Amino acid sequence: MVKKPLTKTAELIALGILNTRMDLSKDDKQNYLSLKKGYEGEVKFNSFTERLGCECLILNGLLLEVNNTKFQIDSLVISQPKIFMNEVKNLEGEYYYENGRFYYINGSERKDPLIQLQRSSSLLRQLLQNLGLYMPIKPWVVHINPEFTLYQASRHDPIILPTKVNSYMRKLDMMPSKLNGKHEKLADKLISLHIEEPPYPRLPPYQYNQMRRGVTCALCHSFSIFVCGHKCVCGECGHEELVEAAVLRCVEELRLLFPKMKITTSVVLDWCLVFESRKRISRILGKNFKIIGDRRWVLYE
Repeated sequence: MVKKPLTKTAELIALGILNTRMDLSKDDKQNYLSLKKGYEGEVKFNSFTERLGCECLILNGLLLEVNNTKFQIDSLVISQPKIFMNEVKNLEGEYYYENGRFYYINGSERKDPLIQLQRSSSLLRQLLQNLGLYMPIKPWVVHINPEFTLYQASRHDPIILPTKVNSYMRKLDMMPSKLNGKHEKLADKLISLHIEEPPYPRLPPYQYNQMRRGVTCALCHSFSIFVCGHKCVCGECGHEELVEAAVLRCVEELRLLFPKMKITTSVVLDWCLVFESRKRISRILGKNFKIIGDRRWVLYE
């Protein structure tokens, strides 16, 4: 049972919008692509855990803190005998271990997922001890990308290679497990401790006048949108979206990127560009948001 579904972080959503609407620096672009690839790996891994038939509680995308130290957990599977903690990696290409260090095939040293796993599992144990909740933890680094190859790793290392993901899931599914109130209490407590961090301090600097305005395709992110009746149609991929849904998506972009901005009909028209009817936009905003003010001073919250 999925107790905490995976969701995109506000940081990843905001970076995606910025990537579409402005030119990111090389470093910011790389950071966005890295976060995006990591999220895609977690989505793929979750497609496996969601099919588990054994009694278990699944918590995805946790950000926790213990002793003033924050740590992330990609996927937690709580079963009767133990907690399976999964650090999901979506790396591709050839890697190897040598002298206890992790390298890309060209010889450049990379951040070792095993060190990250050791840190996170240690902090999780400390958190559980502080809560007076004692359960054994089995941590794994799960390499989900079928294009990933690893050389010279010890067979005793807690690593699940892409060719072993299916067998790992089968072992979890066949594991005897009977949950009780203790497991529910643990899952609920961890969810209550999850930290929702605002993304703004980590985003690159940006201003409204730097943004490329217009409605983007919800599927391919193209700006080649034209309005046909009650729908927005993408000239690139043909995807169709109701005008109301497109307007609301644009409003959410504005609220995420510019949280202090006052949402008005004029602001939304300027951001979207493709809509000509002021009445249409006002009607959509009035239907979906609280109206503040009167006549020309109307705001929407």
